[in-house]
Amino acid sequence: MEQLSARIKSLSPSATIAMNQKGRELKEKGVDVINLSVGEPDFSTPDHIHDAARAALDGNWDHYAPVAGYPDLLKAIVDKFKRENNLEYKPSNIMVSVGAKHSLANVMMCLIDKGEEVIVPAPYWVSYAEQVKIAEGVNVFVDTTVENEFKMSAQQLEDAITPKTKALLLCSPSNPTGSVYTRDELKALADVLAKHPNVYVIADEIYEHINFVGGHESIAQFEEIRERVVIINGVSKGYAMTGWRIGYMAGPDWLVKACGKLQGQMTSGATSIAMRAALAALTGDQACVTEMRDAFLRRRDLILGHMAQIDGVKCATPGGAFYVFPDFSKYIGKSVNGHKIETDMDLCIYLLEVGHIATVPGSAFGADGCVRISYANSDENLEKAMQRLKDALAALS
Repeated sequence: MEQLSARIKSLSPSATIAMNQKGRELKEKGVDVINLSVGEPDFSTPDHIHDAARAALDGNWDHYAPVAGYPDLLKAIVDKFKRENNLEYKPSNIMVSVGAKHSLANVMMCLIDKGEEVIVPAPYWVSYAEQVKIAEGVNVFVDTTVENEFKMSAQQLEDAITPKTKALLLCSPSNPTGSVYTRDELKALADVLAKHPNVYVIADEIYEHINFVGGHESIAQFEEIRERVVIINGVSKGYAMTGWRIGYMAGPDWLVKACGKLQGQMTSGATSIAMRAALAALTGDQACVTEMRDAFLRRRDLILGHMAQIDGVKCATPGGAFYVFPDFSKYIGKSVNGHKIETDMDLCIYLLEVGHIATVPGSAFGADGCVRISYANSDENLEKAMQRLKDALAALS
C-alpha cells in the first residue's frame, strides 16, 4: 500500500521531461523524431573545459569538496560578477550547488515559510511553481501577453503585492519565452520593490550569456533593493555544461549561510571534478560563449522566418535564451481524421505522433494555447522540423 507524503502528492511531474521522454521512446522505435522540447544547448562542452576536468582527475581532486564550493571557484564567481555585471560580492555571498535548479531550491526552502506568497510572472519555468509548493508557499501568478513580449509591468507587480508577499521570482532572459527585460523595465520594478522592504527578489539569470539585445541587465544593479536580491546562475546554458550540474547563487551572507546549512544536510558539496571544470569555464577563453550565442541568434531568426509564414500564429521575437513561444490558439478546436485537438497538450501530442517533432505545451508554463519550441538543434534539423510543423498544421481543419 502506497503511503506517500502529501508533499510529493501535491507536485506535478515536469512536462518538459515528459515530452522529451515521449520523443525518445518514439525514436527508439525507429521514428525520425526531431526533438525541440529539450532545454539544453546541443553543443559539446568546449575543449578547454574538458581539459580542466581531465587535469582534475589526474590531480586527484577526488575527495569531498567544501559544501559552499572551492575557494578559488568562489573567487572566480565573485570576479565574474564584478567583470560582467559590475556587482560587488564577497566569497561569503556565493554558494555553489548541483545545478541552478538546486540553488533555486535551496533559496526557496530557506526563504519561504508556509503560507507566504511568491509572485511568479506567467509564463513561467515549470519548476518554479512546484518548488514554491515544496516550500509550502503560495504561488501568485501574474499573467502576461505575447503583445507585451510576456513581460510583467511595474503596475502588475504593485497590484500583486500583499502583506503576505515574500518574494518575486523573475527570470531574464526567460524560459520559456526568451523575453529579456530592459534596464528601464527592471528599474520600474525595482522602484515598486523599494516601497515594500519585506519583499525579496529571486532573479534567475541562467540564460545571461544567451542574449541578443546587448549586455545583460540584472535587477541586482539597483542599490535600493540590492540587499534583497538573490541571483541564481550557473554554467549549464552559456558554456554547454548541462550534465556537469554546477549552479551558484549570490545573495546576502545570512541567506547564503542558511543555504549552506541546508545543503550540508541534503547533498554536501557539488562534484569536485565538475567544479574544477566550472572554474576553467569562468576564467578561460570566453570566445566559445560568443560563438554559441551567435549560432542561437541565427537559429532564432530561422525559426521566426518560418513562424511568419504560418497563418494565425502570434509569435514575439525573443531577446535571448533558445526558445520561441508562439500562440497556437487558432489551432485548438480543429480536427484531423475525426480527432479533435482540444488542448495545447493534444496539439503537442499530434505534432509528435504525426509531425514527428517534440515540443512542450504552453499550459505547462501557465500559458494555455502556446507551445514552447527550443531551437537548440542543428540548422538542418530546424529546417526539417519547421516544414513538418507547417504540414501538420495545414492538415487540421
